[in-house]
Amino acid sequence: MEISPSPSSPRSDHTAELLRSRILDGVLDPGTLLAESAVARELGVSRVPVREALFALEQDGLVAFSDSGRAYVKELSPFDFEELYVLRLTLEPVAARLAAPALRENPLALEANIRATSKAPALLQVTQLDLDFHEIILEASGNRRLLKLWRSIRHELALWLGRLHRSKQLQTRGTRSETVSSHEALVTAFKTKSPAECERLMRQHVLGWREWLPTTEVQP
Repeated sequence: MEISPSPSSPRSDHTAELLRSRILDGVLDPGTLLAESAVARELGVSRVPVREALFALEQDGLVAFSDSGRAYVKELSPFDFEELYVLRLTLEPVAARLAAPALRENPLALEANIRATSKAPALLQVTQLDLDFHEIILEASGNRRLLKLWRSIRHELALWLGRLHRSKQLQTRGTRSETVSSHEALVTAFKTKSPAECERLMRQHVLGWREWLPTTEVQP
């Protein structure tokens, strides 16, 4: 008989959400030690919800544990970034092709997302809305397994995209406007182009992140 995991407490969920936001926003740097006692004192909770939150964040791919059991903010290596990039490149163009007929008929959710993105006050919100935009497309594809696969890596994608957004912002100061512009182009495609062309344009959209991926340093 399959045993379902015990439901987490509201306090654990709240603790996990606070830590998740700090990790995704870059407040907690990769490699930062997350000692249960220190986190509990800072957040004004006992160690139990902190422990449960850390296990939940490990499942999200945002926290890792050392061999000695110490928790720390996961640091994505260039290889991790490359793997997530390949997954996006594999899943999202196909989803765009499958979703094209539905989004031609009803692009309202995408348009509402773009309006919210244009008004987002902080980069973290831009990142979350960016991922929401793509999840709307995955949902519209009608392929439940494709959506499940994408959602299984969403938190790691948020870590991936958040870092890339911050890198772009430092160099161009235009992350929000560029996100809005590129998404508007995709919505126009869904309204006017064939499913095959939507697939091609989504692939081009994901490929556009290639230059922002971190690279491994070549050892002399």
